[in-house]
Amino acid sequence: MEKTLWHPVAASADLAQQPLAATLLEQPVVLWRDAAGTAHAWADQCPHRGARLSLGRVCGDRLECPYHGWQFAASGQCVHVPALPDFSPPATHVVRRFAACERYGLVWVRLQGSADPHDLVPFAAEADSRLRKIICGPFDVATSAPRLVENFLDMAHFAFVHEGWLGSRGAASIDDYRVDSTPNGFVATQCKAWQPQSSAHATAPAQVEYSYTVEAPYAAVLTKVPEASSVALADYREAIGMFICPVGPEQSRVWFRLAGPDGPASDDKLRAFQQTIFAQDQPVLESQSPKRLPLDPRAELHTAADKASAAYRRYLKHLGITFGVC
Repeated sequence: MEKTLWHPVAASADLAQQPLAATLLEQPVVLWRDAAGTAHAWADQCPHRGARLSLGRVCGDRLECPYHGWQFAASGQCVHVPALPDFSPPATHVVRRFAACERYGLVWVRLQGSADPHDLVPFAAEADSRLRKIICGPFDVATSAPRLVENFLDMAHFAFVHEGWLGSRGAASIDDYRVDSTPNGFVATQCKAWQPQSSAHATAPAQVEYSYTVEAPYAAVLTKVPEASSVALADYREAIGMFICPVGPEQSRVWFRLAGPDGPASDDKLRAFQQTIFAQDQPVLESQSPKRLPLDPRAELHTAADKASAAYRRYLKHLGITFGVC
């Protein structure tokens, strides 16, 4: 099932004039842009002698293999063999292609299925022209993608992992909140946390209201609305999308898409805040055992504060997800 989903594999800004190597669901992938700037995703293996195409170069609308110089058109068809300049390669001389598209500042790839991006994970804040959008990452993490999503949904760790930033040991209590099913997943609402510094724009500690949306196995979106007096921007709210590339069952690459009102904080300051928060999460995430998320409800202990996590595990089990879980 995982191969039929869209997954992010690179930031659009990182895919420039040369091929770019990536790995998705243990499949080596080469990304490249043609002369029109369209992104393509292929198996990173020349069908001739198996060399990595990501070591080659882009020649206009063609990708050239580094080993023997075979050139492949955007269709994946080989169109030139330098050793036999008069040879017309048959239809069997073709690279394995994958669907690719660009959204939210990222290049997305689907290993099986059509190139229609209508079922890409939604990020509603992207359509709001009033919001500044920033990509933060990638972060390479030695854990499964589901462990990352569950951590993103977990407010009870704020007081300990993010003490002095997103939480305080003296205010660790988690009030009851709602978890409701949606046609494509679930939402957690009425989530509240007292935070010393809720964002890079914060000017004072605040009670912050969170909501979480999960509509894809390896992604989640949160919105944050702090008390108005704690931010020097009117009607402040921000959305953060976490989009994960499941590199392997226990290896992930993650990006955050930040969408918030324009303000005095620079892009670099906003990225630095997100990097600080994730740097606090990463060692704890990588310490968890097992690295794959257990879906058996008896495998780990649960409390009422873990309602969103429990809903996420049920969601993965319902979908039949097998990659990154146990």
